[in-house]
Amino acid sequence: MKVFSKFVGLIFFALLMPSIAKADVLLVDDFDDTSKPNFLGGDFGAWDKDPRDQTQFCADSFDSDVRKGDSGYSLKLDYDVDSPNPAYNGFWMSLNDVDLRRYNSVVFHVAGSKKEGYTSQFKVEIKGQDGEIGNYLVRGITSSWKKIVVPFRKFAGIQDWSKIREFVIVFDDVYATDKDGVIYIDDVSFQTL
Repeated sequence: MKVFSKFVGLIFFALLMPSIAKADVLLVDDFDDTSKPNFLGGDFGAWDKDPRDQTQFCADSFDSDVRKGDSGYSLKLDYDVDSPNPAYNGFWMSLNDVDLRRYNSVVFHVAGSKKEGYTSQFKVEIKGQDGEIGNYLVRGITSSWKKIVVPFRKFAGIQDWSKIREFVIVFDDVYATDKDGVIYIDDVSFQTL
């Protein structure tokens, strides 16, 4: 009987482990369905500092040719901050005031376009309640897919992780190593690592 009880206990534990492991990853979007909203029900899109200034822009689309993995899509961000005016733009995702206290890192994959050029660095911002903003400079981007892991402690401006509003990518004329190019993003998530 003891052997049977242990066997049942082991089966229960084995069945429970995958759900526990999945609880440590909150996938915001993998872009495979090529539509809005994201998996948290939030809108997303490209933004520009000054939409009237035609010397700078950011446009978002989905790409099935350059993607992480064997199938699906990635998010393609075509940006230009090569302007005579102060220039910055990027991409935002609403997170609908998600509670991220059980996680400790933002994780995503990034690659630059060999054909169209790319910056090797850009900023990522997390926006919380009451005007809290934390930012981090992502570096070392190449034309190969790279997994980016940013621990929450790097976002010094965020004190309260219980209601997070937005995930933002920022291209600007100060940090961009190539002021006109294409960056691909895939599998944006929050994880406990």
